[in-house]
Amino acid sequence: MWNEEYDIVIIGSGFAGLAAALEACKTCSSVVVLDKMRTPGGNSAISGGLVAAAGSPLQEKEGIKDSPALMLEDMLRAGLDFNTPALAKIVAERSTETLLWTIEELGVEYKPNLNHLGGHSVPRTYNTTNTSGSGIIKPMLAKCRDKGIPIRLKMLLQRFIADEKGVIQGVEVRKGYLFPNEASGETWRIRARKAVIVATGGFSQDIKFRLTQNPILTQEIESTNQPGATAEGLVAALKAGATPTQLSLIQLGPWASRDEEGFGVGSMFSMLAGFPYGILIDLKTGRRFVNELSDRKLLVDAMLNTGRESLAIVDSVGVKYASTLNKCLKRGVVKQYEAIDELAHANRIPLAALLETIRTYNENVSKGVDEDFGKPIPDDLFPIENPPYYSIRLISKVHHCMGGIQINSRAQVLNIETHLPIRRFYAAGEITGGIHGASRLGSNAITDCLVFGRIAGRNAAKERTRT
Repeated sequence: MWNEEYDIVIIGSGFAGLAAALEACKTCSSVVVLDKMRTPGGNSAISGGLVAAAGSPLQEKEGIKDSPALMLEDMLRAGLDFNTPALAKIVAERSTETLLWTIEELGVEYKPNLNHLGGHSVPRTYNTTNTSGSGIIKPMLAKCRDKGIPIRLKMLLQRFIADEKGVIQGVEVRKGYLFPNEASGETWRIRARKAVIVATGGFSQDIKFRLTQNPILTQEIESTNQPGATAEGLVAALKAGATPTQLSLIQLGPWASRDEEGFGVGSMFSMLAGFPYGILIDLKTGRRFVNELSDRKLLVDAMLNTGRESLAIVDSVGVKYASTLNKCLKRGVVKQYEAIDELAHANRIPLAALLETIRTYNENVSKGVDEDFGKPIPDDLFPIENPPYYSIRLISKVHHCMGGIQINSRAQVLNIETHLPIRRFYAAGEITGGIHGASRLGSNAITDCLVFGRIAGRNAAKERTRT
């Protein structure tokens, strides 16, 4: 029946899957990671490399007061209390421990400054030196090679194999699969002597599946995700008895550029410079309409209101935080102007209204209080008055699935009928639901994936070996 076997079989080679593998291999000598794509890393490899951590060394160095309790409070507020509190608490409590693991065990390098992303009460976000998730994925893959953990590519999950009692025995895959040709490859069965861990990510690129959850998210709405972010792993888990939770909660990223496909380079420009150090305006009116550091749901809701077109503006002082600036300028995603009137003319913005908006904003910054929208005014935020000025045209794109399958604090998949753990079945990362509620805070995804990936790997390795 079986073509081969390992102690632990992991589906997915992103943050969660690789974290699970590295943790499991500490006590298991037989671990394999399977991925359907031709290259490893999944969506994780093209992410922005942002990691939230409460009570971190950089916060201590910069005198920023933070705690897991405050991070949890931020998560619940952004999630509109749709979160599963016990799971969200674990992410917050283990955030700094996990960050230090990436530094001390993996050798991940981060920039020496923190970022303040929307919805977070304080700056708590680290960013990799290359402003990419590949800055974490590459060291993880290198560590897997050192530990002798095989990363098997072009292996499409078809189903989880269970015995008559519902205990997971292994997986059936298409070996030699060539995405997206579903008929490619051959059927191959791999036995798991201890457990299976599913870490296949979200389904933002699966238009048919996401339409069943939210009919508004048609093919006309782009996604920031890589093409393989599809739902077959989730569907296979549901067929194996997993409990679906909050599948219709799908997040759009409000910081994506109109002038490039996918996540691109403009998204990080907006997150690191445009929103925290600039203003977001309506092209038609020249006016601000939202706190630029709101969580993503609030920003998207405000941007989609009456179909307004949005533009972020930042000056030469604020733009120094934009690590992707040169790439943005080269690709035409960000435009540079020597004067505000030049920017207004090029973008057909009412000049008088824009000048008034900037004047009012600058007054608020100087007073230290945003009387219009309540944007936080930290010490390193200055009036927009130093040319040249930079702008980026924005559009919301499908970005993250908050819903997925339900797990417990041990990362065990819960059965839809019994609400008890499905034996020898674990999950971590974006395929799981409930942690982020209605809206995930930026930089919390990598933290979540790494925290629960490690938990899944550790607990799966404790399972008794089948003979």
